[in-house]
Amino acid sequence: MEKPENSTIVIFGASGDLTKRKLMPALFDLYVRGELADDFAVLGTSRSAFTDDSFREKMNSDLDQFYQKNKISKRQKREFLQHIYYQTADLTQKSEFVALKEKLLQVDAQAKTRGNFIFYLSTSPSLFAVIAENLGEIGLAKPDDENGWRRIVLEKPFGFDLQSARELNRKLQKIFLEDQIYRIDHYLGKETVQNILAFRFANGIFEPLWNRNYIHHVEVTAAESIGVEKRGKYYEKSGALRDMVQNHLLQVVATIAMEPPIKFDATDVRNEKVKVFHALRPMGEKEVEKYVIRGQYLASIIKGEAISGYREEENVDPNSRTETFVAMKFFIDNWRWGDVPFYIRTGKRLPDRVSEVVIHFKKTPHFLFQSQRSHENGDNFLIIRIQPDEGIVLRFGMKVPGAGFKIKTVDMDFHYSDLGGDTKLPDAYERLLLDCMLGDATLYARADAVDACWEFIMPILRAWQKNPDIKLFGYPSGTWGPEETRKLIEGPHVDWHYPCANLSQDTGHCEL
Repeated sequence: MEKPENSTIVIFGASGDLTKRKLMPALFDLYVRGELADDFAVLGTSRSAFTDDSFREKMNSDLDQFYQKNKISKRQKREFLQHIYYQTADLTQKSEFVALKEKLLQVDAQAKTRGNFIFYLSTSPSLFAVIAENLGEIGLAKPDDENGWRRIVLEKPFGFDLQSARELNRKLQKIFLEDQIYRIDHYLGKETVQNILAFRFANGIFEPLWNRNYIHHVEVTAAESIGVEKRGKYYEKSGALRDMVQNHLLQVVATIAMEPPIKFDATDVRNEKVKVFHALRPMGEKEVEKYVIRGQYLASIIKGEAISGYREEENVDPNSRTETFVAMKFFIDNWRWGDVPFYIRTGKRLPDRVSEVVIHFKKTPHFLFQSQRSHENGDNFLIIRIQPDEGIVLRFGMKVPGAGFKIKTVDMDFHYSDLGGDTKLPDAYERLLLDCMLGDATLYARADAVDACWEFIMPILRAWQKNPDIKLFGYPSGTWGPEETRKLIEGPHVDWHYPCANLSQDTGHCEL
């Protein structure tokens, strides 16, 4: 594995939840595996008052709680924490950035990071432009001839709608070049999402089948078993469409549907994804009710436990119209996928936490064993499980031993857990942080991709806003969403794939 150059990562909002739960554990794991540069530093900053030592003590305690991969070596943790520094700053005040720059240059000289800086914005999106503008004003955005590189990483959501996303892009690109801007989508950092590319383009046996001639339809599911937890205030402004579909699910769709790139680098891979986004068939506002189903979870009893409905959650409007579930049908208008329906769904308070892609192949043109045909054994499909029990399953029919021709569906499967030994899937943030240090933007969203995804989503948002008669369906917590979702999928005996968390036990009909 190529080692990155020496660099300092500046984490804005370092006292927040993301830093302790994801960023620090990811950086520590990279350190334990020897994948960080020999000389690196992490400079945290936020309003919270810490010194270098008190912030290190906090990170020490947070690593004990949230780093769960391996037994922590006290020596390694002690050495890692010596690379961490802190500067208190009110990020809304320009004057505070002067002191931040002074601290950063001190850390840079002490840690020998050669002016290579990553600015990680783990803050409210309302601060993205403010922080970028302040970095520009104090001369930290663009390197001069004697200094190293500068990169800025932004967490989602990237804009609230098409107009705000474009305005944010405009402000950022006045200060940073596009190749300096890394828009993070942690779904793209998941090992199993990356493996879709390897599965498609490293194996000649699948590419001839990967088109409208052999594929009947494609499903993408991202289900969560939890509710909004303590995020009611954020979720009221977001909803499932903005929170999951506009970014995560459309990025997965692009990974499934893209053409093979000329070479495997950031430019070519992202070019092919953008072509998919531009090929999404536009949805008119009058078509939204036909092709999009939205829902909101209701109170229910799950395994003897009373579960609150969305409108009873903290910081949620008792009359909220915010969707916690979205299912939709759409098409990609190009030669590979012409008239192949894509179905995506995501929701909270569903039966399991599970994300997967299911490729449904067309039926045989003439099924010889008509007496044996059923929905369960008549079709072939491929499951690419993103989480949990990560793996791949190819389902097909085989003859049962004995007289006659009784057909039974069987699986040919691979599970990452079968690799055994110490093989563990790296956390998405580990891969994405390392890629940013290496200057590899392949797994990051580009401005034109974000723009194209918002263009596709906007008619849905406008239709919901303008037409209060479009129904918001309730669904009991612990179910697979509104019953109306089944009507989206066309064809006799065709239904959604209802996954089990355990891929080995997945029959496609898992319910609570």
